[in-house]
Amino acid sequence: MKISYNWLKQFLKTDWTAEQTSELLTDLGLEVEGLELYQSVKGGLEGVVVGHVLTCVKHPNADKLKLTTVDIGANEPVQIVCGAPNVAAGQKVPVATIGTTLYNEEGEPWTIKKGKIRGEESQGMICAEDELGLGTSHAGIMVLDADLVPGTPCEEIFKIENDRVFEIGLTPNRADAMSHFGVARDLKAGLLQKDINLELITPSVSAFRVDSRILKMDVDVLNKELAPRYCGVTISGLKVKESPEWLQHRLKAIGLTPINNVVDATNYVLHELGQPLHAFDANKISGNTVEVKTLKSGTKFTTLDGVERELHEDDLMICDAEKPMCIAGIFGGEHSGVTEQTTSIFLESAYFNPVSIRKTAKRHGLNTDASFRFERGIDPNITEYALKRATLLIQEVAGGEITSDIVDIYPNKIKDFEVRLSFENAKNLIGEEIPKETIKQILTSLEIKVNNVTETGLGLTVPAYRNDVQREADIIEEILRVYGYNNIGTTEKLNASISSTTRFEDYKIQNIVANQLVSQGFYEILSNSLTTPNYIALSDSLKEDYNISILNPLSNDLSVLRQSLLFSGLETVSFNINRKRNDLKLFEFGKTYHNYKESREEFKHLSLFVTGDLHQETWTDPNKKGDFFYLKGIVNSMLERLGVSRFKEYPVENDVFSEGLSLQLGKTKLVDFGIVKKTVLKHFDISQEVLYANVYWDAILDIVKRNKITFKPITKYPEVRRDFALLVGDQVTFESIYNISKQTEKKLLKAINLFDVYQGKNLPKGKKSYAVSFTFQDETKTLTDKQIDKIMQKLQSNFEKQLGAELR
Repeated sequence: MKISYNWLKQFLKTDWTAEQTSELLTDLGLEVEGLELYQSVKGGLEGVVVGHVLTCVKHPNADKLKLTTVDIGANEPVQIVCGAPNVAAGQKVPVATIGTTLYNEEGEPWTIKKGKIRGEESQGMICAEDELGLGTSHAGIMVLDADLVPGTPCEEIFKIENDRVFEIGLTPNRADAMSHFGVARDLKAGLLQKDINLELITPSVSAFRVDSRILKMDVDVLNKELAPRYCGVTISGLKVKESPEWLQHRLKAIGLTPINNVVDATNYVLHELGQPLHAFDANKISGNTVEVKTLKSGTKFTTLDGVERELHEDDLMICDAEKPMCIAGIFGGEHSGVTEQTTSIFLESAYFNPVSIRKTAKRHGLNTDASFRFERGIDPNITEYALKRATLLIQEVAGGEITSDIVDIYPNKIKDFEVRLSFENAKNLIGEEIPKETIKQILTSLEIKVNNVTETGLGLTVPAYRNDVQREADIIEEILRVYGYNNIGTTEKLNASISSTTRFEDYKIQNIVANQLVSQGFYEILSNSLTTPNYIALSDSLKEDYNISILNPLSNDLSVLRQSLLFSGLETVSFNINRKRNDLKLFEFGKTYHNYKESREEFKHLSLFVTGDLHQETWTDPNKKGDFFYLKGIVNSMLERLGVSRFKEYPVENDVFSEGLSLQLGKTKLVDFGIVKKTVLKHFDISQEVLYANVYWDAILDIVKRNKITFKPITKYPEVRRDFALLVGDQVTFESIYNISKQTEKKLLKAINLFDVYQGKNLPKGKKSYAVSFTFQDETKTLTDKQIDKIMQKLQSNFEKQLGAELR
């Protein structure tokens, strides 16, 4: 939310700087996330001065250029080359001096420099209005008032708005602060705690009076539950045109585009007081009738953006005698709005049911300034006042007369909240005793009425617009934020409870794996559990019936809970690749959600993503891309670290992989990993290979918790290594050698390793050479050469018989 400081100071006449104010607003809970400079003319005309053209002659080397001498208030006149046809001696003109920065139509800066034009020196520029940002004309230079003194800064002549704009990260509960008046109200309370007592100035509506009663609208609220309060008035004889500059500057400062004086006035009051308003062209209202009601489901309605929408039976609409005109509190219709031909309007100010507005806005995917406020709950008691304020402002900028009494339909007044505050509870919750008089002062400054005071507490009435303050704890929070969190002292003693945990807590196991992955160059990501239902089509293993849908989704892209971590991870991969971060190693711990017939279930997973090069290219070490076997090594090392072993490998049965493996322990799946199909990657606009592993974390935890740690002492007897160079057929695998070796010697043979393979020159055709090492150890005694030789002979004999092997 953007708040203009100049606008804010219309309510509080403070001399604080914008920086000081932003610090106080943040302390009050209205966090200022940014502070921007707004200038109605970019650059503020800094360096542009009034110049007096002393001489003007034809440029000696160019037919369309003039050579001028200009007095700019300096010691000596300057020479300026000018191409404007209307420049003449005796004129007072705006001159951009050397070093001045101007901005083009796209907002790009350019600096005035001393130079030569067609051989003649030029020390500045005589400017047209579009070059200064004061208009759009480029027909010639601006000619100023002849009485102006040369050298006068042009920023003093033209009405340039210089403003500071706060970007406030407003929390959803602070509906009361969604306006300049609401922020000023909080700021007044905060300043009061610093002994600065300022008057909160509210716009006067005492001038409101009915001029005539020639245009009456019959208003009927048919659904009073969805529209608890509805006000309206007509204004006739107005002239729709461009808004005055001051009004345009206010709106531009907070990022709004001025439209016309009537619409701008309603937007002004919206951001001034927090009350949305809507102006209807009175001549387009059939039967001079306004009905607030719901329509049949499926009714077609075209909104102001030209989109035809299909209404729901719960959508509240503003209608005339024949047709709908507006989706109440959200968006106007295409054919009922104010145009340049409008001469009379019906101005609406209302309080709509927040839940109804929120559901309708989400249902149609609409998010407007009006719906943003209505769905959070505005002040129901400001409706008529805001209507009068807007009416007088429209009269000021567009003329016209008030031609009807105000219609105010408010059958059931929304009551204020009654709350009891205990001083003891406040002390316990805050952790410090705040003086009772200070508490009363804070509450009064927040417009919370103190009804009665006792030794133990206060009886309070909270205004209806503070719908977030309905409990004692809410009152204490209000006291604390205004008193200042920074003013609460800290103690030297810290109390803490020691929790009883086991070594198998989920987060401990998770940290072990996370630390290992980070040490291997992975980065952890955290993606949204909400996703689009369209991803179901990318995998047959995902079922639409299993989706858990959100009742009030922000958008269709965030309307269901995910059934797989793959697609949210690929979104992150795509996002990084699109920003030239092509080499990625990512991991994420997250949950998937499934709506089965019997119950709803959630499962925890660990996902791994590898794509691109494994490390940065250097002159000694060329690029090496992550491949299937790299990911397999990562997965195996993780399982080994957790003590998970004896699993078996199976071809993966998952349609998102072009090739992959599934690691299983018995019937329990541990990990699926492989290369993601190109058809899946294409959906995310990824053209490079991506490797993905899906770790079933719940299964891993179950195994880890059942694991028992065993150990054996390191034997004091040495290992013995012997090598064989075996000549075997090219169809013989190392696996067969490994299995024969294990069958031959089960007790003393501890390790078998293939350390060299050769095939080619000096070997018979169809043969290859395996260099295999064998490691022996007896844990009870030292082995002798005789024992080792006997085993090696037996191995040799078995290799010769079963594999046709020969020793080289």
